[in-house]
Amino acid sequence: MAKHSFFVAGTDTDVGKTIVAAGLLEAANNKGLSTIGLKPIAAGCEMTADGLRNEDAVLLQKTASIQLAYEQVNPVAFEPAIAPHIAAGIAGRMLNADRIAAMCRGALMQPADFAIVEGAGGWRVPLNPRETMAHIPKQLGTPVVMVVGVKLGCINHALLTAESIARDGLRVAGWVASRIDPEMPHYSDNVATIAGMLRAPLIAEIPYLTEPSPENVAKYFDIDALLAQ
Repeated sequence: MAKHSFFVAGTDTDVGKTIVAAGLLEAANNKGLSTIGLKPIAAGCEMTADGLRNEDAVLLQKTASIQLAYEQVNPVAFEPAIAPHIAAGIAGRMLNADRIAAMCRGALMQPADFAIVEGAGGWRVPLNPRETMAHIPKQLGTPVVMVVGVKLGCINHALLTAESIARDGLRVAGWVASRIDPEMPHYSDNVATIAGMLRAPLIAEIPYLTEPSPENVAKYFDIDALLAQ
């Protein structure tokens, strides 16, 4: 596994996990580190001549300095943009955390300095009746970068997610404030409240961006806070 490996988890869906993951990869690239980006499960894929493709997984594949085959980046792909376990049921499949973690380990055998594994949805998104997305980073033993979508209710979401991560025996290596609602009142007060109640460092505040490319996002990261761990 890479010298520095992290699982990117969100407090909800559509909070900016992918652009944070890609921004982290780009920030590591800018330091001359070799990087790998994985999104093992993706629902919401488009059928192409090469098979199902997910735009988030493609972005991670393109941003990473080590180019892996798409099937290594995103081994489990579903067309409908719905909860993964429901999509799997429609496809007649059963998701298994051990198997998915093994796929990640296979891809992570490629020597690299820095690796990101992005989850799907929130921390407790089900994989099957007994397992959730959390079982994948638990199997991998990776610390977590928590992406907080800053909107009304984000304080509760952030604290509950951090508590769940800790209860599962994993560490929040850092958290990111992702401003997904540009009109949110008292944005700074919300971020300050979360920062004061979490033990993990705030490694980036990502403003609301009309063009959230990895290059635009990378400059906001204090990636040294992760590399020092």
